[in-house]
Amino acid sequence: MTRRLLFLTPQVPYPPHQGTTIRNYNLLANLAGEYEIHLLCFQNSTDNPPGNSPLPRYCSVIEAVLAPAPRSLWSRAIKTVTSASPDMGLRLASETFQARLGMLLERYRYDVVQIEGIEMAPYGLWLLQHPLWRNAQQKDNLPNIPIGRPRLVFDNHNAEYVLQQRAWETDRLKPARWHAAAYSLVQWDKLRRYERQICQRADRVIAVSEADRDALLRLDPQLDITVIPNGVDLDYYAAYQRTNDTQAPDYGPNALVFTGKMDFRPNVDAVTWFAQEVLPLVRREISDAAFVVVGKEPHPRVQELARLPGVAVTGFVPDIRAHIAAAAVYVVPLRIGGGTRLKVLEAMAMRRALVSTRLGCEGFPLTDGGEALFADDAPGFAQAVTTLLRDPARRGQMGDAGRRFVEATYGWPAITPRLKAVYRELGVNGVS
Repeated sequence: MTRRLLFLTPQVPYPPHQGTTIRNYNLLANLAGEYEIHLLCFQNSTDNPPGNSPLPRYCSVIEAVLAPAPRSLWSRAIKTVTSASPDMGLRLASETFQARLGMLLERYRYDVVQIEGIEMAPYGLWLLQHPLWRNAQQKDNLPNIPIGRPRLVFDNHNAEYVLQQRAWETDRLKPARWHAAAYSLVQWDKLRRYERQICQRADRVIAVSEADRDALLRLDPQLDITVIPNGVDLDYYAAYQRTNDTQAPDYGPNALVFTGKMDFRPNVDAVTWFAQEVLPLVRREISDAAFVVVGKEPHPRVQELARLPGVAVTGFVPDIRAHIAAAAVYVVPLRIGGGTRLKVLEAMAMRRALVSTRLGCEGFPLTDGGEALFADDAPGFAQAVTTLLRDPARRGQMGDAGRRFVEATYGWPAITPRLKAVYRELGVNGVS
């Protein structure tokens, strides 16, 4: 008997151009051979319909609901004061999505409903009030899981309360960012309670790193948490040949590249700090060093950085590989965040030398001086970058070490069996 899974995702998981979509798309693609997969997702007005993508190869049923319009700052400010729910728990509130979820539950019998990320947690909590949950009293041979209802799996992409804690700790040091610090302080407290609630109510929690698992266990030491890390499509990145790409960018021999979704607060903080505090120190030693910020939807604070000497902001690019390949050194100057950064795996998959804060590579057991150089202050970060720019041989050795690292552990075919093992532990076996 083929087991049926329902995935709830905050966006159409294609194209896989950023962290959430990369994780969701590759999990779906690698699970499809053993399960019947249904997908209920949000879709933005500018997205291509999911039917015009590879997703129908993997998903028997695909339902997409138009994402709610972004809330105004005034509306968010009011909710910050009046609502017990965190901002992330309100971002994708949709009666239409909830109704569509209810229709799917009436039409199909699911073995697992998997919630992808904290933004989708409201629908996981809503499921607990559904008749399937409320009326399923008889227990099977799995502790605390009734017969007649799906297993609820919460895939927590970040320990979100930690992200807000770190944002508060960073922004409170600068008076110009005190408004952001106050927001993070409030959200930190709300997320601790909210994240604890969804983790406690799920049948199994997924974390992307041991560090995130430890953070969630601080919320409740009794949580049942499995680590399933982020991964990288090794063949996709290995296949790129810069010499065959007639449109490959040329940022010069001393290009420093950062990639990511550039309205994401940790990324905005990272590139702002690097451009203002680190790059000038590098350019004192290597005058043609250039910092290239690559990624869609750059925040106004990021766009302003393009006015600085040696800084370029690209916006959206169709093939991120071309821009990673153009880097002499790939930089990860993150000071805020949680989870694990897919950008780190992508850079190592393309044999780029890395300089990172320790937070930027948190969750990956990298060796300082082996696969990456670590530095947490501006002078140390600039020194590490300068050292690598002056030593092409060392950059090559570090890039090769990074590629070996991701090949050993972080290909999706090696990661997905860990999720299948979770399903088996919950009594849901795939097709043998």
